[in-house]
Amino acid sequence: MARRKKGRAINGIILVDKPEGGSSNNLLQKVRAIFNAQKAGHTGALDPLATGMLPICLGEATKFSQYLLDSDKSYFVTAKFGERTDTSDAEGEIVEVRDVDITEAQIVELKKSLTGDIQQVPTMFSALKHNGQPLYKLARQGITVERAARPITIYEFELLEFRGDEADFQVRCSKGTYIRTLVDDLGQLLGCGAHVKVLRRTQVANYPVDKMLTLDEIQRLKDDNFIDGNPENEVDYTALDSHLLPMQTALIGMPEIKLAPRAFETLRYGQTVPIDAIIVEENDTLFKQYTVKDENTEFVAFDSVTGEFEGVVCFSQGHIKVKRLVVKNA
Repeated sequence: MARRKKGRAINGIILVDKPEGGSSNNLLQKVRAIFNAQKAGHTGALDPLATGMLPICLGEATKFSQYLLDSDKSYFVTAKFGERTDTSDAEGEIVEVRDVDITEAQIVELKKSLTGDIQQVPTMFSALKHNGQPLYKLARQGITVERAARPITIYEFELLEFRGDEADFQVRCSKGTYIRTLVDDLGQLLGCGAHVKVLRRTQVANYPVDKMLTLDEIQRLKDDNFIDGNPENEVDYTALDSHLLPMQTALIGMPEIKLAPRAFETLRYGQTVPIDAIIVEENDTLFKQYTVKDENTEFVAFDSVTGEFEGVVCFSQGHIKVKRLVVKNA
C-alpha cells in the first residue's frame, strides 16, 4: 500500500522577498511548512548576503522550475572598491587591499568590456561541482581547481551612482551569471580590486515585483486565518493561496499549440503522437512557423476543449512527445 503524502496537494508559485542572511533552501522549507505543501522547490539559490526575488514552486509547479532557472534576471548591486575578498563579496575574508584612484568615466568605459556576450570564469565559492564535490567546499579547504569559462550575456550593466570607493549598478543578465565575479572582474580592470557589498535580485523573468511577499507577511496570512474554535488548529488557506501565481506563468513567452483531445489522452499514457495531431485552424501559421524552424522547439500545451494547462511537449522526429506533464489531483 502506497504511503500517503503529507501536506496539501497545492500547486503554484509564490514570489518570496528573501531577507539578508540564511540560505535559500532554509527559506524554502519555511515557506513549504507555512503552506503545508506536499513538495516545494526554488528556482535558483541566492547567496546568504543577497536579498530579493526568490520564486518558490509548490506541488506540480516544481516540474517547471527549470524554465525559471534558465530565465534572465536583474540585480541591484553595490560594489566596494579597493578590497578583494576570497568570496568576492562582503562575507569573505579580505585577501588584497589597494589604493582607490578611479573616476566615473573609467568605470563607464571599462565596464563596456563586461557587457554583451562574454566569457566568465565561475567563482570557486559556487555550487558548481568538481568530481561530485561542490566548489565552495573545496574552496573552504583551501583547494583551487581550474574552472572553464562559460558563455553568459550581460544585457545591461548600468552605473547608477559613484561615491569614490563605492558604486551602485543595475545589472540584467542571462542564466549562469555570477554577479560577484562580474564585480571582481571590474575591480581588476580598474586596478584597485572590488567586491560585492550589497546584492538584491529585483527581477526573475517577467514576474511583477509588487507580487513579492516577505516571510513575515506569508506567515501572517496563515496566523490570521486559523479557524476559530477548531480543536485541530486547522487553517483557512484561502487568503494565503490567493497569492500563488499559476504554474504556467513559469512558461510565459513560449509558443502555444492545441492538440486534439484524443492526442492528449495518448500523451498521458506516455506515448508519442504524430505532428498532424495538431489542430491547425484557418490562417493559423503557428504549426508551420515553429516546426520548420526547429524540430526541438518546446511548446506549452493546452487542452483543445477546456483550455486547461496540461504541461510542455516538444517535437521529435515528426512526433510530439511529453517533456513535463501536470498530474491531475497531485
